[in-house]
Amino acid sequence: MRLEFATPWVLVFLLLVPLLAALPLWAKRQFKPAALIYASGRLLSPARSGRVRFAPLLPVIRLFALVLLIVAIARPQAVEGQEVVTGEGVDIAIALDISGSMASLDFQPRNRLEAAKQVIDDFVAERNHDRIGLVVFASQSFIQSPPTIDHDVLSLLLSEVQLATDLNIEDGTAIGLGLASAANLLKDSTAKGKVVVLLTDGVNNSGAIDPSTAAIAARTLGMKVHTIGMGRPGLVPVLERSRFGEQIVLQESELDEETLRQIADTTDGRYFRATDTEGLREIYQEINRLEKSNFETRIYNRYQELAGWLVVPALAFLCFELILRYTLFRRLP
Repeated sequence: MRLEFATPWVLVFLLLVPLLAALPLWAKRQFKPAALIYASGRLLSPARSGRVRFAPLLPVIRLFALVLLIVAIARPQAVEGQEVVTGEGVDIAIALDISGSMASLDFQPRNRLEAAKQVIDDFVAERNHDRIGLVVFASQSFIQSPPTIDHDVLSLLLSEVQLATDLNIEDGTAIGLGLASAANLLKDSTAKGKVVVLLTDGVNNSGAIDPSTAAIAARTLGMKVHTIGMGRPGLVPVLERSRFGEQIVLQESELDEETLRQIADTTDGRYFRATDTEGLREIYQEINRLEKSNFETRIYNRYQELAGWLVVPALAFLCFELILRYTLFRRLP
């Protein structure tokens, strides 16, 4: 619920209230009444009565009533908006490679994995009405998050993703197994659009499921698979940990682009190659444009007029001021 004014320009007249308050003081200084000079009688004068003490409150009451009337004429309204969303989103499964090669330092801010997590988090934030799940894979695959509309929880789980070497699990790249696990997340989905986004920087060298077999299974289940090959070609710096501490070594960046293209072609998806963080961000933006959710949002507003709550007390204050002025604080000629 929020507060609005139907005719807010009327509030400009509130600027006149301070001028009206200062007008009697200015007139008193400009037009001084005739007077005789006489010795001060303050020490002999009796204490002022209540009528004399509270008489200056009459103009204050009138000005306060005027303020209430001006605000009431501006027509304050309590607006209660109701958002109605209709349509259907896309169910998305993200398959993310966490093998040791994702520690390569050719992406900002730290390595390939951290760059991928950052870009995927931004991608998830753009898909407000979609159910999104997350699978990570190295030599084995793991469900990090089932498909969910609670993207805050998904973002938290994504931030906790680590390299296989940091998790002390067997290293490797099981592309087929990672794709099969992602497809398994969406097999019971009733959404018209079912999409898998698979990101890897290596060659399939682990797992009992062949990538082409997993692609055929995904197509059979009505899923589209977009594949992303990550990494610069040639030698890239990689941070290695040993008993002697951390050191940076150069390793050949191997990427099986042919397999990734085959997976995408089999499922009517697209293959992308990312060689830096900005390029990876553009790829996810392109996927975001390709897989549009069919949603329509309508907002209905209900207005409640509040002017009456101001007019009644304003008139009451004016009547109260007039009664006091012509009774208790009446001035004799």
